[in-house]
Amino acid sequence: MNAIKAINLTKTYKNGVRALNGLNLTVKTGSIFALLGPNGAGKSTAVKILTTLSAADSGEGNVAGFDVAREPGKVRRAIGCVAQNSGVDAESTARENLMLQGHFHGMGGRELKTRVSELLAQFSLTDSANRLAKTYSGGMQRKLDIATALIHRPAVLFLDEPTVGLDPHARSELWDEIARLSKAGLSILLTTHYLEEADKLADYVTIVDRGRAVAEGTPEELKAELRGDWVQLELADAEVGKRARLLLQGLEGLRDVQISGALLYARADQGATALPRMLLALQSGEIAVVSVRVSRPTLDDVYLRHTGHTMTQAGETKREAQVE
Repeated sequence: MNAIKAINLTKTYKNGVRALNGLNLTVKTGSIFALLGPNGAGKSTAVKILTTLSAADSGEGNVAGFDVAREPGKVRRAIGCVAQNSGVDAESTARENLMLQGHFHGMGGRELKTRVSELLAQFSLTDSANRLAKTYSGGMQRKLDIATALIHRPAVLFLDEPTVGLDPHARSELWDEIARLSKAGLSILLTTHYLEEADKLADYVTIVDRGRAVAEGTPEELKAELRGDWVQLELADAEVGKRARLLLQGLEGLRDVQISGALLYARADQGATALPRMLLALQSGEIAVVSVRVSRPTLDDVYLRHTGHTMTQAGETKREAQVE
């Protein structure tokens, strides 16, 4: 049985924003599944629907064997959820937060006290268990968030942008904890716009853009689709991008030439060999180049290939649209 199955989910908000546009995804039991995409891609909306916090306009969702629309109570009992914003009561201690969450799930007595002690130890919070949560660092608060979501031993854990705002050390610690939870058999769906996070943690990735899946597979499978090297050129003038692309399209060993603003991207069998020829071709057209970069394929390159823009640029476009 799959831990999560979503079929053709659609969602349009009252302001006309179409957050999901036929999203499909399948999460295998015991795996870490990453929804990867820029801010505004529809990741959080998908989580809200699958955790019964919002209703889809159409499509189907099944979590832990239960239909999210017809059996929301059963879904809620089977899942743990950590939202982007912390749900911890800052004026209570870690122990009090965990006890309260346990009561919400009908737990009590020795069973609850034992479970609270287990989770405090598991997340290295025992020594600070009786401190107010508002005195915790960002990383400690995030650990407490996850601990409260696990109090009732859920079958599926949702993590919506779990490491946003954390420093690199705290982020690395949380990655280690998420990996340990998966090895213990927990099914995890996490949303993220951090490429490294999806690459490091996920068994399987679905890349989301504008509410739909544009690519899916293991991180290695997705990157393996892109043979050779990626070459990135920053042009001095964004207005000449189309002409630059035409100058490069005929070069031997070069393919997938794309323009995004002042940046020109191309795949090459041998980046170091192709770069001089690319610069000469552009020079012949009197097109100036500000900087160059040659690299092995990343998940951002996969995103670029399928959408025509990077995740950073997609996020900036979304924010600009919201401001307007």
